[in-house]
Amino acid sequence: MIDDRWIEGWRGPLLAALIALIAGLPTVLTLGPLDRDESRFAQATAQMLETGDFVDIRFQEQPRHKKPVGIHWLQAGAVSVLSDVENRDIRPYRIPSLLGAMLAAAACAWGAGLAWGARTGVLAGAFLGASFLLSSEAGIAKTDAMLCATITVAMAVLSRFYIAHRESAPVPTRRYKLALWGAVAIGVLIKGPIILMVVGLTLVALGVWDRQWRWMKDIGWGWGLVLTALAVGPWAMAVTVRTDGAFWGTALGGDLFPKLVGGHERHGGLPGYYLLLSPLLLYPATLLLPAAAITGWTRRAEPAVRFALCWLIPTWLAFELFPTKLWHYTLPTFGAICWLMALSVSQPLTLWGRRIGAGLMIFGALLITLLVGYGFSEFGGQADQIWAALTIGLALIGAGIAAFFLLGRETDAAVATALGFGLLTHMTFVFLLGGLGDLWTAPRLTQAIHEAGLHPMEGRAPGAVTLAGYSEPSAVFLLGTDTRLGDGADAARAVAAGRVAVVDQSQQAEFDAAASALSITPRPVTVVEGFNYSNGDPLHLSVYGPLSEETPR
Repeated sequence: MIDDRWIEGWRGPLLAALIALIAGLPTVLTLGPLDRDESRFAQATAQMLETGDFVDIRFQEQPRHKKPVGIHWLQAGAVSVLSDVENRDIRPYRIPSLLGAMLAAAACAWGAGLAWGARTGVLAGAFLGASFLLSSEAGIAKTDAMLCATITVAMAVLSRFYIAHRESAPVPTRRYKLALWGAVAIGVLIKGPIILMVVGLTLVALGVWDRQWRWMKDIGWGWGLVLTALAVGPWAMAVTVRTDGAFWGTALGGDLFPKLVGGHERHGGLPGYYLLLSPLLLYPATLLLPAAAITGWTRRAEPAVRFALCWLIPTWLAFELFPTKLWHYTLPTFGAICWLMALSVSQPLTLWGRRIGAGLMIFGALLITLLVGYGFSEFGGQADQIWAALTIGLALIGAGIAAFFLLGRETDAAVATALGFGLLTHMTFVFLLGGLGDLWTAPRLTQAIHEAGLHPMEGRAPGAVTLAGYSEPSAVFLLGTDTRLGDGADAARAVAAGRVAVVDQSQQAEFDAAASALSITPRPVTVVEGFNYSNGDPLHLSVYGPLSEETPR
């Protein structure tokens, strides 16, 4: 294991952040724009940069009144520093998510390190940074990695107030209050009430369990709420005026409340959904899940352990009970789980903890194998065989060796093996995904239009591209804000007007009929085939260029 001198003080959180960087960077660099949420976020940010309007959030002409503006400001800053909006390069838009994952891992390490020492802190941060869920979200340009960062920072700081109360220690200084409420304010700007829910449920659980509430007055409610209002208020007032209050009606009545009462946008599930997913989403620390549960129960009287339990259990149960379920929703609780998993390593594991942990590790690796096998069989080719084999091999071999060490009471060796092989497995998994060409239709379509000399954002064709039967946000992001979405008749009119049109096979008959009615003979340029993973439909996209002088009308 690592010499403690290398992880004392700021070095431990820095090492955890470095692990998160290594885990998340392949996703940032390798994958094209994802449908649908990532490309919607990125396109809305691109439009802010194009128009200079950093208040109203829009996807083309449609208001996007679902989440606050914070992530768009961060993305706009990253693009302004690292790229240009005209480049339509998704990677700069992902930088805030990567930094969020690094901050979350560092904060997790810092909080656990103050409670139990540097070694436990580094392990907790490493488990969070290397987890399949956070390392995946680190490379996706949306809110969840940065939300995890703000919540983990807030909870790590809040734990200092609680532990100080339980141990009759001095109340943390003003800088802790500033850090707590600063994280809350940023978290509200990132994803609205979620951070308030996590903090609130934790405080209620602690108060009910201990039957003590007075210590909570020391966290600085007065000026903390003022700080939050000053951070959020100007944009909140501006967007209220700009949209005549429509933002709040849509964000609350059209997005948040429907998720609380039903399976919103077909994302439903029964209670227990997240529990079943946890061996995969927490991989490679899966082998310590039973030990974390045992440690939480047997050491529940300790202040830091009790705090972790009150952070984890109420929020996890809330997400399990909400009808709408998405695989990343429980990410704000992962810091607490990683605290307990890291603490469990500091003591001998029970026989059943080791046996069940070994079994869960193998189960997690089998889930990865099934995902890889399905993806390769459906969308892979000969060139993808190496990455598929490496991913499956690393997952199974790493899980097998880690399980062997765990059953043999070599916990440190098991943890080191799991982390090392887990990072490599995630890396090869991302490289495999990036090579499954049928899944990346929009990038290949954009490349085909570019190679034909017809990309409108490069000034090589008059007017915007019209898409008929294919309207994924990734295509809009790559082809430009002015991209037009329509049907086959719209595509025929675009060609007649001298613009580029892309027609899916579902609109081909209507396109042909409209072209005949307009007395034009469309000029086919190329065909792009793929798979729309958002709705499960195959794609056959025909690209038509502007009519040349020789083309019959």
